[in-house]
Amino acid sequence: MQFRSMATILESTAAAAAAFALAAGPTNAQTTSAPAEEPPPNFDSAYLSNAANITTGKTVWDNQCRHCHGSSAYPGKAPKLTPGTYTPSFVYDRVTYGFRGMPPWKDVFTLEERKAVVAYIKSNDFSP
Repeated sequence: MQFRSMATILESTAAAAAAFALAAGPTNAQTTSAPAEEPPPNFDSAYLSNAANITTGKTVWDNQCRHCHGSSAYPGKAPKLTPGTYTPSFVYDRVTYGFRGMPPWKDVFTLEERKAVVAYIKSNDFSP
């Protein structure tokens, strides 16, 4: 009877597993990728100062965002916003993809609604 060392057995097992994996092809985990992030829109001053965009953003804010970020929600649900320290792209990213406890809104609001929220938050009209 021939005895093989434990190292030899482990090497043989690893080689067999690797060969099987290659023969079986890629798994779902290897072929499924995360949804591609959309690049942030260009927020120029004309867009950010457009009254219609600000009004649309305020409507979205009043109907959804203020429940967690509004002044009546403090202290508690979400951080108090300091829009003067945010870039439009930063706000857009957080609205679109969420952050920590904040859900992503990409599948709830249209691109135009998400952009309008940015215009409102960055406007002089913004008031949580």
